Amino acid sequence: MRAISCLLGLVLPVIACQAAETPADSIFRNGFLYSVDAKDSVHSALAVREGRIVYVGSDAGVNKYAGKATQIIDLHGRMLMPGLVDGHMHPLQGGAHLLQCNLQYEALTVGQLQSKIQACLDKTRDQEPDGWLDVVGWFQTNMLPAGVVTTYATLDALNTRRPVVVESSFGHTVLANSRAIRLAGITASTPDPLGGKIARDAAGNPTGIFEDAAFNPLLALVPKPTAADDLAAARATLGVLAKQGVTTFLDASATPEALIAYTALSREGVLSVRAHFAPVISPPEGRDPLKAIAAAKELANRYDQGPLQPRPGITVRNTKLFLDGVITAPAFTGSMLTPYWVNRGSDTHPQWGPGPNRGPEVYFPAPLLSTLVIGLSEAGMEPHMHADGEGAVRAGLDAVEQLRRKHPELDVRAAIAHNEIVDPADFPRYAKLNVIPVLSLQWGKPASDTIDGARDFLGPARFRLLEPAGFLHAAGARVAYGSDWPVDALDEWFALKVGVTRTNAPDAGPKYAGRLGDDVGLSRKTALRAITLNSSYELHQEAQTGSLEVGKFADLIVLDRNFLKIPPEDIAKIKVLRTVVGGQTVWLAE
Repeated sequence: MRAISCLLGLVLPVIACQAAETPADSIFRNGFLYSVDAKDSVHSALAVREGRIVYVGSDAGVNKYAGKATQIIDLHGRMLMPGLVDGHMHPLQGGAHLLQCNLQYEALTVGQLQSKIQACLDKTRDQEPDGWLDVVGWFQTNMLPAGVVTTYATLDALNTRRPVVVESSFGHTVLANSRAIRLAGITASTPDPLGGKIARDAAGNPTGIFEDAAFNPLLALVPKPTAADDLAAARATLGVLAKQGVTTFLDASATPEALIAYTALSREGVLSVRAHFAPVISPPEGRDPLKAIAAAKELANRYDQGPLQPRPGITVRNTKLFLDGVITAPAFTGSMLTPYWVNRGSDTHPQWGPGPNRGPEVYFPAPLLSTLVIGLSEAGMEPHMHADGEGAVRAGLDAVEQLRRKHPELDVRAAIAHNEIVDPADFPRYAKLNVIPVLSLQWGKPASDTIDGARDFLGPARFRLLEPAGFLHAAGARVAYGSDWPVDALDEWFALKVGVTRTNAPDAGPKYAGRLGDDVGLSRKTALRAITLNSSYELHQEAQTGSLEVGKFADLIVLDRNFLKIPPEDIAKIKVLRTVVGGQTVWLAE
């Protein structure tokens, strides 16, 4: 607001009016300010007042916003950019994993796996013989040697009588010992549930591996965290996210417990990140669409805190639908248009070719999926669909096409997460239908999951298209980013590096050297736009966040090096020096 003298005295020199600007709360100057606006503008200074950006421009121009109480932050040439908007993660689960028996995504032999779990058992001997042990962070496709088989016998060899379950970091597989299986009542006669698969031996007995909905009876017996546990897990995420530079997230499979915990942090006044939530509609729940949509809407009505404000709050306007599982071995629960390949030869003389398995049918039949997507949209809820395989991707696109035909007037930001395999015929449909591919860019590299777990099983034509970020962008799709944490360790800067280079870390070893597939990847500016403005658009937040422009919230981060100028491999080394949300510093490095 300008002083009255400027409003009345039109004959006064312009400089007099400028000098009467209401002082800013803080000023950032002498920096490389990358705005991510429509012109990819670069400036040197920015001013913040009451949680919003009031000036973007030059060092000389920002001086008029300086007052006696204004905090002046000299960037010393460092890069200032919008805060990161993570459009798909599981933060309460990630926080809980920080506090649990965690295998830390490591590449392990069977012996090492057993040793680490035994150490957790030994630390909790007071829970013998009946306390459940829930182990997380198991990178199943990273087991050594590649292709090694794990069964209930792997866990039965441990020195314990306790029921033990080990959750794959991908979130779609559980390994259980024989006692856990018995307690869950799972036998050879137990049928595969809708949206799940029980691995069986030649006699039909469970081997100990359970995929998707098949492990629900096991995890249902694991004692649920208390409200205090959930609050501790939610609190643990705040510092981790701020240190990474994350200023907004979408919880892509939000539970009532997550909503309760983060709402409690909001009421305490300590919530330091904009928190969006997408409650899940499971395939069984989806059989009654009206009831499922009403339940999701009830959660939104109860917890959504209304229009966005500079101070971060709770938003519930998305809904999660799982259309399939994961495409990689040994699960093969991604729904494909054509079969996975199998080796009809030997290890030394392989003969790979199409087999009989296309994975499961899409978890929601087409008419039901369209009904849900349309019904959710009519209720003001955004559909956010998990689809790994090309068949599931097409099903999601088809459902949105039905929505667009019925309601072309609705501004629905339908999203499909992961999109690991997409048929090239579907590349242009994302832009045509305004469907947002939310990609975990860190997966687009040579690694155990893409090389050992996917290359031969997909066949050469599909493997060349694996993780198609560049292909989708070239086809006009508005690519957004989601880490999927804790499926992987939370490392947004490594993910951005992979998105640009399509390469693994230098220490990954010669087996995983080079680039992945034929996809050219994303330019640096496109990668940054994916994790800022495009993810903001996904969440109907682009008018408030995602770029540094006057009037938007002051959600911004300071980096220790320039993302746009350093060697591409060094992007993974970037550290965040300061994270600001709504004008308040929530992370400051030493």
